[in-house]
Amino acid sequence: MSLKIRLTRGGAKKRPYYRIVVADARAPRDGRFIEKVGAYDPMKPKDDPARVILETEKVQAWLAKGAQPTDRVLRFLDAAGLAKRPTRNNPQKAEPGTKAKERAAARAEKAGAAESAE
Repeated sequence: MSLKIRLTRGGAKKRPYYRIVVADARAPRDGRFIEKVGAYDPMKPKDDPARVILETEKVQAWLAKGAQPTDRVLRFLDAAGLAKRPTRNNPQKAEPGTKAKERAAARAEKAGAAESAE
């Protein structure tokens, strides 16, 4: 059984509130879970300590049992010092695609031809 530490959405429309739960990876997002280990309220200011509430003992126990946190929960655990989040580095992400490169080359060629014609 693959376990995940993830968010389940609650709250009203346009007023999200998330519980941080341990659940089977095959269970629905807002469905069955094993244990609640915290809460996340994105409506609170970022510097508010009550924005993310974690029960650290429970989280550490589940991590020791092999539960895998999702990306967002791993951010919370890293901020709390419970888990290390590897830094991501993708230098090719900001690079334009092949079509954009072709258009830029065509535009530069057209501008060069216009310069030489004058």
